Parts: sequence; structure tokens; C-alpha cells
Amino acid sequence: MTLRPPTVTIRHPVCRPLASALLLSLLLLGCSKENSEVMLTSAKTYLAQNDNKAALIQLKNALQIDPNIPEARFLLGKALLESDDPRAAEVELRKAKELNYSAEQTMPMLARALLAQGSAKKLTDEMANVQLANAESKAELHTTVGRAYLAQEKSDLAAAAFKAALDAKPDYQLAIVGQAQMTATSGDLPGALSMLEGVLSKSPKLYEAWLVKGDVLQAQKQGDAATAAYRRALEAKSDYLPAHVALVTRLLDDNKLDEVSKQMEQLRKIAPKHPQTKLLEARLALQQRKFPVAKEAIDQFLGMVPDNLVGLQLAGAIEYELKSYTRAESHLLKVLSRMPDSYSARRALVMSYLHSGQYDKALTTLEPLLNKIDADSNMLALAGEVYVRAGEVDKAAAYFTKASALDPKSSRKRTALAMSHMAKGDSKLAIAELEKAVEVDNTINADLALITAHLRRQEFDLALAAIAKLEAKQPKAALANNLRGSALMGKQDIAGARKSFEVALTKEPNDFAANSNLAGLDLRDKKPAEGKKRFEAMISRDPKNFQAILALAELQAKTGSKRSEVMATINKAVTAAPDEVRPRVVLISSYLSNRDTKSAVVAAQDALAKLSDKPEILDIAGRAQSAAGDLNQALATFNKLAQLLPSSPQPYLRIAQVQLEANNKDAAQASLRRALGVKPDLLEAQHGIVMLDLEAGRTKEALAGARELQKQRPKEAVGYVLEGNVHTVAKAWSEAEQIYRLGIKQTEAPLLAIRLHDLLLKTNQAGADAFSAAWLGEHPKDSAFPLYLAEAAGRRKDFRTAAMHYRKLLTMNPGDPVLLNNLAWTAAQFDDPQALGYAEQAFKLAPDQPAMMDTLGVLLVDKGESARGLELLRKAVALAPEAPQVRLNLAKALIKAGQKDQARKELEGLTKLGDKLPAQAEVGQLLKTL
Repeated sequence: MTLRPPTVTIRHPVCRPLASALLLSLLLLGCSKENSEVMLTSAKTYLAQNDNKAALIQLKNALQIDPNIPEARFLLGKALLESDDPRAAEVELRKAKELNYSAEQTMPMLARALLAQGSAKKLTDEMANVQLANAESKAELHTTVGRAYLAQEKSDLAAAAFKAALDAKPDYQLAIVGQAQMTATSGDLPGALSMLEGVLSKSPKLYEAWLVKGDVLQAQKQGDAATAAYRRALEAKSDYLPAHVALVTRLLDDNKLDEVSKQMEQLRKIAPKHPQTKLLEARLALQQRKFPVAKEAIDQFLGMVPDNLVGLQLAGAIEYELKSYTRAESHLLKVLSRMPDSYSARRALVMSYLHSGQYDKALTTLEPLLNKIDADSNMLALAGEVYVRAGEVDKAAAYFTKASALDPKSSRKRTALAMSHMAKGDSKLAIAELEKAVEVDNTINADLALITAHLRRQEFDLALAAIAKLEAKQPKAALANNLRGSALMGKQDIAGARKSFEVALTKEPNDFAANSNLAGLDLRDKKPAEGKKRFEAMISRDPKNFQAILALAELQAKTGSKRSEVMATINKAVTAAPDEVRPRVVLISSYLSNRDTKSAVVAAQDALAKLSDKPEILDIAGRAQSAAGDLNQALATFNKLAQLLPSSPQPYLRIAQVQLEANNKDAAQASLRRALGVKPDLLEAQHGIVMLDLEAGRTKEALAGARELQKQRPKEAVGYVLEGNVHTVAKAWSEAEQIYRLGIKQTEAPLLAIRLHDLLLKTNQAGADAFSAAWLGEHPKDSAFPLYLAEAAGRRKDFRTAAMHYRKLLTMNPGDPVLLNNLAWTAAQFDDPQALGYAEQAFKLAPDQPAMMDTLGVLLVDKGESARGLELLRKAVALAPEAPQVRLNLAKALIKAGQKDQARKELEGLTKLGDKLPAQAEVGQLLKTL
């Protein structure tokens, strides 16, 4: 016989038990009060079968019909608690209590809900003195109260509560588990374990006992046994959230991330939105270095539990890894405000301050720990790093020495100790420490520090020996070959360097350093097309490689590509990596250097829309807005930068500059003083304040500021120069000469010599000549003073004297392309036949520099080589469109070459610059000749 399903007639619904909670809910509108009783009965059945989800549906449907069913409220609270929703459970249980449901059942369950929420004090305040009649209920309530006292570290009250539970029911196993927890807390781990074994021998499926046993075993550092205990708890109750949390935490501690991922799948099934689930998701993602994923999870956790200290500390660590140091600071300060002795939070905050450049704050935050870290080599090393950054190298060396002594096999600490010696100027001792570190280092940190030290000292053979050791550690990596190439470059072994870089590419074809170095050699060998091909090949293999795209743009700019082509390439880098800061900064900076402020502002707005929390973006955006004349917007942007970097003086310097552009000098001085409030010895701010005082006629204040700088920096020229400026403005020549001579006696700074000589030219020509001769004789290696003499002679049109000084400078700096270029131009002014040769040498040494192209181009046209000369001048204009003098030279060359129409076009363009081009009179005269 075929069984048919019963026919459901909606017009005449029949109220009877149904197998499906869903069908029951469909018939809800046709059922009366009797239906609520049916649903309640059905819910009890589901609860007995541990099917909380189905029970929840039935109970909620029953309460929709009649919201005042006490037992339904109680059972809903119980089901919610079993489903790990203790907040909702508390609400329903309190309603059950208000409806006079049995206190014997309600109060123990309500206590559990409060404890599950972490509301231990609220629980004990409300329920410590509640009296129940039923022995089972009394034992359960007292046990939960005891656990709440344990959470508050009130062991005497906890002991009394557990005793009361056992007085009510002598063999109440959960109370014995509570006593075991208290025994473990007192330090008697074996005693606690013995008590738990006794409980489990009688109640082997008591999952709470297995959980506590796991905790005790973990405290005994029996990790595998603890893991097994947590798994036994889950065997007894598969949806027991605390055991899931404990097991995942244990696996995370062991860094068994594959197992963690599997266990997290189980946890998400039973409690996908629970705060503990989100907390563990955040920790797992952090250990997997998936920082954006970790941030999303921890933000969700803190949205539910905003004041949880564990969550705040984890959030601080995640923001630190994301380089969001301001947010990291905010989270960690909340932890320390409530737990000032938190070692780990304080350490994390110190590291955040270090990486954000807030060294004073790092030191202040570290100081409370200094008397607690003598046995912690890692913290001693961190203290050493803080003191290095703070400029206290002696203290740094002391901490690094202690750290190295505690952990002599740690190459990191030996390396740090070596760096402290290097900072103190003892490079010999530093290198000795680095050599020891290399011997015990399993990583390459010490090797790199040693190689770098040798390269800086130009000890290329020693560097090559250290590189060989590095290569033995990493034979398949390109790094050693790149470093070898750099050392060989230092030895002028260009062929060997090229070969080494090429070997690096056989190991890692997309290695940026090797490709970049080879492109540099290609440019040196006048093969720019080869260099471009290298970066184009990198980009074809990895289209999002913004480093390669930017390098290609730089190479295009150096080799005379059109500005539009260069800018298009930079824009490709932004498109390839929209979340990266550097491509956007390069783009905006390039627009600014080309004086295209409109495009710079558009690019800045786009960058701000995407990366408004990045200091570099705010800085370049404010500069773009300022360049475009939008000073109010620039001030707003720099003020945001100040909010983002409250411990940096740089934003206030930017603000002062904008205020100066707006001719608001009082506001600018106030901003400079705010910068000094952040960093009291900030030279730029001190210098600016003195200059503003001087300009405003506040001579007394300017002198005071200059003399304060002399006290702070007695061996630096700046204070003496500023005081000299004050006296010079007042035409107090004798006082100016006196302070310049005092400064020279203290510092022997060439800048002071230049200022004194310039002053003597005005007041004592013979004295100027005598001083000049004496300085040159006493400082034969100083190049700044002869350069000043050469430029001064050029301004006086004493070209032969200028050329003499340039030749002397070249004996000190042979092969300097700038000096050769200046000598070429100067020598040409008195028809020295060697002028063209000097220009050719300068261009050969710096073939991508507009200044060298300009000088050589002009001289070639003068010699009748117009084709090559004009080609070079056009390239110079393309590379430096913002340099009107170069464009004027091109126009004059075009006239000489008979190309008057093109010359007129260039000159008419120059007339549009107005006062920005001082040579407008010459431009006008040239136009008249056409």
C-alpha cells in the first residue's frame, strides 16, 4: 500500500503535532493557544536531542503566540546559553524570573549566563547570598559563584562557595573541578591534576573537567597532553565553545597553522559570529601574516567587545604590522591605562614608537620596564635600540652588551652591539663584533651588516671575502651576486661587476637590484635601449611590478623621452599598484617639478581619496595645493598631517611655509614655535624664528635666538652665521666681523669664511685679499671657499680668475662633471681653446644632465657644429622645461643657425614668463632682430 502525505487544508487547519518545525510555523496563524503548548512540547523534545536550533524555532514561535509562558522563556534562555549566546540568554532568563518561573532552575542558569559574558563581579554582587532549597540547584549556583570569585582572584570567597556547593551535594563533581582550578591557581599543579583525575574516573564525559585538565597540563608545559585533553572535551560535547577556543589557542601557540585552519572550520560551524571566533580568526591571520584579514576580524571583535584587553593588544599588534602606528598607539595605550604593568603591551608600544620615529615617546614608555629586564635578552636589545635612536650611544652599548652576554649565540644582539660601536665611531671594534656574529648566525643579518660596513669604508677586498661567506649560506639567491657587483664597481672592475649582476639574474630574473644595476651600466655604455628592455621584460613578467615601471620612467627621463611619455609610464605604475604610496608620490612630484600644478592637484585628490591616512600622501598633497596657490586647502591638509603625526615637527614646518607664502608671518612664527614644542632643538624652526625676528626688526630677539643656538651648537656654524646676519642688517660691520672670526675659531667652517670674506670685500679690500690667501693656504683640501671665489669672480666677469679657481678645484676633485661644465662655460667667455674639450668631458661623465647638454650645445653651435649642438639643446629643454635660461640658449642657437621661425616661437614662449625670467630685456632685443 502506498502511503500518502496528509492533505493540508488551509481553510480548516488541524492542530496536531507535526514532524517539521517549518510546517508548524506555516500553520501558525491558524492555531490557537493549544498550538503554543504543542510547540513547547516539541521544543523540549528537540532540547533532549541536543538540537538547539530546532528548539529555538519552536520556542520563539510559541512566544509569538503567547509571550508570557514562563517555561518557554526559561527554556529559550537555556537554549540560547547552550548556543553560546549568553547575552540573549540573560534577557530571557530574567523574563522567566519576572514571570515567577522556578528560581531553583532560573537562578543557576542565569548565573552561568553572567559568567559566560565575563560579568563575574555583577554575578557575585547579585547572587552570592541567594538561597535555594533544591540541593542540585544550590550546588550548581554556589559552584558558578565560586568560579566567578576565582575570576576576580578572590580565592577565600571562592573556597567558601565551593565548600557550600559540596555541603549541599557532597559528590557534586563541578564543585570539585572548581576546587581543582583553585588549587592550580595556588601553584599546586600536581595536586590539581590529581583532583581532576578523580573526577574524570567517575564522570569521564564531564567536558568541563577535561577543559580544566587541559589548562593544567598546559601550565605544566605538557602541550601535547593538553591538546589531547581539549579534544576529549570536544568528544564529550562537540559544540563546547571553551574547548574549541582552548584547542585553537594551543595549536596557534605551536604554530600548527594547518591544524588551526581545520579546527577553525569546526568553530565557525557552531559559533560563526561569536566574539571568540573573531578573536581567533584575527590571531590566525596575524600569524599567517595576512594583516588586512586580521584587521577585519579584530575590528569585528572590538565592535562586539570594545574594551577587551586581549583584543585591544592584538589590535595593536596588527596595526603595527600594517604600519598604522597611530592606531596601534591608540589600542595599546588603552591596554596600559588599565594594565600599566602589562609587559607585552608596553613592549609593543615601544616598538611602534620606534618605527614611527617617536624616539622620545619610545624612551618614556620603556623606562618603567628597565628595572625588570635584566634577564630578558630581547628586551635588553630593544632598550639598546631605543637609546641608539635617542642618541645615547653609551647607554645603548651597555644594554647591547648585557643582551649579548645573556645570549652569546644571538647574532642579532651581537650585530646590534656592533652597530652601537659604529655609532660611537669605533668601527674597528664594530667590525670585530660583526665577524663574531657571522660565525654564530644562522640568518644573514650579521653578514649584511659586516659587508655594508666594509663597503662604507671602501674596504672592497674585505667586503668580497665576507660576500663569499654570505653566498655559501644562500647559494641560490641573487643577493650575494648583487653585493659582489657593487664591490667590484667600487674597485672599478666594470666588466666583473656586469658579469656578477648577470649571474644574479640567472638565479632571479626579476631581481630589481640586478636589473637596475645593469641598466645603469647600459646607460654608462651609451646603450639606453638595452636598459629599457630590461625593465620592460620585468614588467611583462610581472605587470604589477611598480618598482620596475618607475625605474623605466626614470630611464626614459634620463634619455630624453618626451615628458608625456614619461608621465604616462608613471601613471601606469599608479594603476598597477593603486594602494602603494611611492608611485603616487612620484607622480605628484613629477607634475610639480614640471610646474604642472593643475595635474599635480588632480593626482593629489585621487591619492587622498584612496590613501588619506598615509603621511607621505598628505605631505605631497599639501605641497601640490600650496604650489597651485590653494593655501587654505594646503593648510587644512597639513593640519590633518599634524593630527596623524602628533609627535612629529614636520607638519608644523610645512604649515609655517604656507603661512609665509600667505604673508602671515606672525602665524608662521607661531607654527615654528609649535614645531619647537614637539622637538625643542629643531634647527629649522630655530633658524626660521630668528630670521622672522630679524625681518620684523626685532633685533634683540633675533640676537638672543642666534646666541642660544651658539650655546646649543658651539661647534656648528649656524649660530655665528645668524648673529652675523643680525649685525650685517644693522650695518654693524665691526660686530659682524668679530662674530664671524669667533665662529671660525670655534668651527673652522667654510661658510663662515665665505661670510667674512664677503664682508671684508665691502669694508677692507686688502683685508679680504689677505684673508683669502691665508684661508687657502691653511685649508688646502677645502673646496667650498675656492668655489665661492670662482663664482664671485664670474659674477664680476673676471673670467680668468674664475677659471683659475675651477682648475684648482679640479685638482682636488678630478673628473667632477659639474666643475668641468663650469670651467667650460667660464673658459669660453675669454675664448680659451680648451673650453669645448672641457664641455665634452663633462658631457661624457654626465650624459643625461641638462646642464651639460646646454653648455656643450651652446659651444658646438658657436664652433659651427649646429646640427649636434641644436640636438643637445633640444634634449636639454625636454629634460628641463622649467629652466627658461636653457630655452633662451636654444633660441639664440637657432638664430645663429639661421632657423629664425623656430627661434621666434621659443622667444615668444619666454615672453609669457614675464618677471619669472630676469632676461626679458634680452628676449625683447632678440625678437626685434628677427
